[in-house]
Amino acid sequence: MKPATRMSADQRSAHLRLVSDRADASGIKLSGVSKTYRTRDGDVPSLRPLDFHIRDGEFFVVVGPSGCGKSTLLKMISGLLPPSTGDILVEGERVTQPHGNVGIVFQNALLLPWRTILGNVLLPIDMKRLPRGKYLPRAKELLKLVGLEGFEKKLPWQLSGGMQQRASICRALVHDPKIMLMDEPFGALDAMTRERMNVELMRIQRETRKTVLLITHSIPEAVFLADRVLVMTERPGAIAAIYDVPLPRPRSLETMADPLFTELVQRIRKHFFTQGALD
Repeated sequence: MKPATRMSADQRSAHLRLVSDRADASGIKLSGVSKTYRTRDGDVPSLRPLDFHIRDGEFFVVVGPSGCGKSTLLKMISGLLPPSTGDILVEGERVTQPHGNVGIVFQNALLLPWRTILGNVLLPIDMKRLPRGKYLPRAKELLKLVGLEGFEKKLPWQLSGGMQQRASICRALVHDPKIMLMDEPFGALDAMTRERMNVELMRIQRETRKTVLLITHSIPEAVFLADRVLVMTERPGAIAAIYDVPLPRPRSLETMADPLFTELVQRIRKHFFTQGALD
């Protein structure tokens, strides 16, 4: 019988990290993730090393000033952009390329004008060459979920901005990803529509139980939506703080009158009084 091989200190440390990762592989994990862009004029740092974990089913919101690397962060998690250093794990799998476990919603709905609303929702299915018949009932059910039942055959120009953004959310969910990434999804909407869409988004997340990572400039929006809020510094972006939001769910617009809501908004805003404005 061969004698047992003793692990070195580094091997034991790596083994313990591996066991820990396997024990809690759900959600999104970032370890030492940074991004530096290389240009003709030299390196431009966008993100300093980030370490955080978004739990399975969590509504996680990132707020920070313009140019701090929020959108870069989202692109790296989706696999559209490689990190300069560190590792990103989505559901325990290291992200090295675009993957099918996320749906993305951008600031503008970006619906194809020649496709019907139903056709736009099914666009990811057609692009991935998945069987339409299998996903058609899901697409219709999602449109019903967001209040667009009966609008399946309409063209995008026949819908309001808020309705178009609802359709884009359906498009992001149609292939049933575990995670939804949202980059300023309501930034182009008027204030009243934006508030209604925030309430609608919370309902959709509650009913679909998706993990949501949302990026915003709006501190009240961040506190209203989030289970936790990550506050970023100015570029190169780093983590200034992460706040739990213990406001009870489901939330309504009346939640914004809660003293705890006001306190959290003011506490987060203080970070930007010391840094400068959000924009």
